[in-house]
Amino acid sequence: ILSTIGIFMGALMILVFIHELGHFLAAKLFGMRVERFSVGFPPRVWGFKKGDTDYCIGATPLGGYVKIAGIVDESMDNEFLEQE
Repeated sequence: ILSTIGIFMGALMILVFIHELGHFLAAKLFGMRVERFSVGFPPRVWGFKKGDTDYCIGATPLGGYVKIAGIVDESMDNEFLEQE
């Protein structure tokens, strides 16, 4: 059963990598600066920086993200609540 879980996690990481690579390539195609390309969520386990981009592998292998300069996570923007 342990090998089945390992195979599942490996397949999931490959799918996440391909999905996030799509975001990364689209951002680069349109000239946007990518600050971080991560497979896995923090904390950071391993990585390197090349140019403006930090490439890393996170400890939580349930997803990934591409941090593009200038894009703000709207769920963290609470200022509009005070105006209502």
